[in-house]
Amino acid sequence: MNSKRITLTLAAVLFFAACADAQERPKQSIGTLLGAGVGALAGSQIGKGDGRLAAVAVGTLAGAWAGGEIGKSLDRADRLYAQRTAQNSLEHNKIGQTSTWQNPDSGHSGTYTPTRTYETVNGQNCREYETTINVGGRMEKAFGRACRQSDGTWKIVR
Repeated sequence: MNSKRITLTLAAVLFFAACADAQERPKQSIGTLLGAGVGALAGSQIGKGDGRLAAVAVGTLAGAWAGGEIGKSLDRADRLYAQRTAQNSLEHNKIGQTSTWQNPDSGHSGTYTPTRTYETVNGQNCREYETTINVGGRMEKAFGRACRQSDGTWKIVR
């Protein structure tokens, strides 16, 4: 009976911790919950008595960590789509020409539009741009500046 309480308490703590964070990082939170569940199930198949309880606890914690990492990496996909589009847009687009990106898994999307090209007093090529991002039906607009680095990539400087 005592071991069941500990297991239930551990599961409840993980569940409520993930729910509290679900608004800010939903993919990571879902991954944490699913990983905890799979880890607990795997742990319940190992050992007997208190050894089984320890296996469930370790399985739950390990599964929660692994699931959270997987969920976090999915959020990185949005940033990778945006970064790739920014590099291509800054390198190839004419002023006013818009490039778009969309993550088919999350539905998030955005645009990059160069608005001005110039050379600094040090001879560095720079571009100003306008960008938008659409997450969950909410669109945000921002403006920035990027300069070409010696390796040919564009670094956002503002």
